[in-house]
Amino acid sequence: MTGSETVSTELAEGVLTLTLNRPDKLNSFNEEMHLALRAGLQRAHEDPQARAVLLTGAGRGFCAGQDLGDRDPRKGGPAPDLGRTLETFYNPNLRLIRSLEKPVVCAVNGVAAGAGANIAFACDIVLAAKSAKFIQAFAKIGLIPDAGGSWSLTRILGEPRAKALALTAEPLPAEKAAEWGLIWKAVEDESLMIQATELARALAAGPTLGLGLTKRLIQAAAVNSLDAQLDMERDCQRAAGLSADYAEGVTAFLEKRKPEFQGK
Repeated sequence: MTGSETVSTELAEGVLTLTLNRPDKLNSFNEEMHLALRAGLQRAHEDPQARAVLLTGAGRGFCAGQDLGDRDPRKGGPAPDLGRTLETFYNPNLRLIRSLEKPVVCAVNGVAAGAGANIAFACDIVLAAKSAKFIQAFAKIGLIPDAGGSWSLTRILGEPRAKALALTAEPLPAEKAAEWGLIWKAVEDESLMIQATELARALAAGPTLGLGLTKRLIQAAAVNSLDAQLDMERDCQRAAGLSADYAEGVTAFLEKRKPEFQGK
């Protein structure tokens, strides 16, 4: 296991597991943890041995968002430039998650508040412990949903529910989040990491190129016209059809055996 103390990193069976590791602070972000997560995500982009990512948190919570300890107005000094915080730290990580053409599984093991919730929603498949809750906590401190929250909530849930969650900061239990389609599944707490790890390993053993192209297509569908999407499907299917994994998949199907994909 490697990485900064604030984000532990482990690569096994094709899965790069990134664990937010400030459990005494409910894994809230400071600058070190931002940069450590970025390093892990960049590794996922660059390392061909990493064919899927599993993001989770240590301890009893997934992530409480930004650590406000260093931003106590009672200490005096100039007001913080939170736009700079987003541009320098949060936004690069969100873009790395969304642009990674490999599956990103998120296992939400406890409370996910503020940016912690919205980072989870940026991942491809989210499983949450039934005890977990998602909280758009920004309204309680005079801020707006960031880390992509205003984008993901609106696209996934629609304007009425997105506004209600953002304006009231009402906690959303994991089972209700699954019922609304905001996450994939809510599972028993004790089986969360077992199921998330099994899912990530299955994805890592899959046809990585094809899975990445699928992710790209689905993300583009929200803004593409039908004609543009059909053209994009044509181009992506052409690339997938030229891959070694496609040849292996068809061969395995014809030979009635399990395919052994190499991720290329």
